[in-house]
Amino acid sequence: MRTYLDFEKPVAEIENKIEELAALAEASGADAISQGVELSRLKTKAESQLAAIYAKLDPWQKTQVARHQDRPRFRDYVAALVTDFVELSGDRNYGEDSAILGGTGKFLGRPILVMGHEKGRTTADRLKHNFGMARPEGYRKAVRLMDLAEKFGLPVVSFVDTAGAYPGIGAEERGQAEAIARSTERCLTLGVPMVAVIAGEGGSGGAIAIAAANKVLMLEHSIYSVISPEGAASILWKDSARAKEAATAMKITAQDLHELKVIDEILKEPVGGAHREAAAAIATVGAAVAASLDELAQLSPDELRKQRRERFLAIGRFEAESGAA
Repeated sequence: MRTYLDFEKPVAEIENKIEELAALAEASGADAISQGVELSRLKTKAESQLAAIYAKLDPWQKTQVARHQDRPRFRDYVAALVTDFVELSGDRNYGEDSAILGGTGKFLGRPILVMGHEKGRTTADRLKHNFGMARPEGYRKAVRLMDLAEKFGLPVVSFVDTAGAYPGIGAEERGQAEAIARSTERCLTLGVPMVAVIAGEGGSGGAIAIAAANKVLMLEHSIYSVISPEGAASILWKDSARAKEAATAMKITAQDLHELKVIDEILKEPVGGAHREAAAAIATVGAAVAASLDELAQLSPDELRKQRRERFLAIGRFEAESGAA
């Protein structure tokens, strides 16, 4: 069954009517022509309503879409875009972390190393993958994979979808902050092309640790921020219920971040979000990543490092207008 968000209720009502009418027509053998006309009218109305709603989503509504349980996950992207995938596990230091997965394969025929956060879909999967919130060993595994990519000259593609790194006591004891910093540093020092895709939530250091890439692409209804809206509201106003207000103030949407030059490209989602037409959304991501890799393939290792360094140093940098007092 399709899961509807609160602001999608008008569409839910129409689509429920469509299902009821279709079931009634099938059971009663009612006039096919008249039923077909009514179904067509309702479908057109639902599509129009959905397009109108998604054309004016506010930042908090986009946050809900980014978190939708049916949104494509890392494994979905790998299954659709990567052939001959060989998963690599463990950080060779402490253990395996299933919140970050990765391995080698062929991305639309091109040898690459791919990694990303996996939230899981079923309850058992979500627990196994810790809801996409990685522990230190996850980021140390990411560093190991990036070392491997540079050794064999493989471009790196990462998929970001996490509320943030796991803040548990064990994770802190094993050096969570250091692991995130090392992973971020390894992204910045890679001598091979790296493309990151913000596919859902891009939360805090847990996201940037595998997103400090040459090109950062972001799906239209994803979010990317230093903290969740609920966390920001709790800190600023001691009230997590003001998350909607925080989401607006934080500039977490793809449109805001593109304007601020934090990301390089916005990838358009199907009407109603990537969770409604996952295959179409995945195809869009695949084409954009392939184009970015083609562009970056022209650069030498030193040029890739320089481009990446300058890209991130430029964020937040303001230059005075010539001739200003």
